[in-house]
Amino acid sequence: MEPPNIYNDAKRAEAYSKIEFHGTYYLAYRDLPEIITRHVRGRNALDFGCGAGRSTRLLKKLWFSVVGVDIAEDMLKIAKDLDPKGDYRLIKDGDLSQFAACSFDLVLSAFAFDNVVADKKVTNLAGLGALLKPDGKLINLITSPETYTLEWATLSTRDFPENKHAKSGDEVKIIVTDIEDKRPFTDVFWTDGSYRKTYKRAGLELVKTYRPLAKGNEPYVWVNETKIPPWTIYVLKKPAPLPTAHVHKQS
Repeated sequence: MEPPNIYNDAKRAEAYSKIEFHGTYYLAYRDLPEIITRHVRGRNALDFGCGAGRSTRLLKKLWFSVVGVDIAEDMLKIAKDLDPKGDYRLIKDGDLSQFAACSFDLVLSAFAFDNVVADKKVTNLAGLGALLKPDGKLINLITSPETYTLEWATLSTRDFPENKHAKSGDEVKIIVTDIEDKRPFTDVFWTDGSYRKTYKRAGLELVKTYRPLAKGNEPYVWVNETKIPPWTIYVLKKPAPLPTAHVHKQS
């Protein structure tokens, strides 16, 4: 069973929109500009699962022409309020038909796949891959599996000991400690190995994996962030097309 869309909730959306690039979340976004610069050519971008527009606005600051899409209307309302000139669109779950194939240099998805069940992971990733230009990149930022069993600067799982027994596909819960809404977020546990198999099934090729760690000199009181990466960033591309075989006719 798929977890409910907890982001399509006005109170939750308002609280989530106030999460800033600090604490544990600082590490999720710290390296993204460098990673994007290293791997992406061109300036057309799609932010899949844009929520309140945090990553969309980041891409705009990096001079991308970007469209943010999400299935949560409450989140998109906030995104539009915060960024009135931004292009934010409501989509049905997995419906990317409004976009032409091979039209984006970058597809960024930050945390959206944390809440997607197995079969839809494959379907959504395959759909996003089809939107990439031949040399385009899909960057998928997800919560590392270890994050659901430990304590962090601004995340907590101590109230959910059952997370320790989770396998890929199981529901896990986590609390963001620095927002007013203390209701837990319900995610779908998914290991690195499961993600690699999922990407292959979706017809995507893994280019690089990043696991950002705290350096210890940041202005935050770290808990596990200097030893264990709370986030994983996958850079993906379409496989190169197979060379066309040439048949020589005999005269």
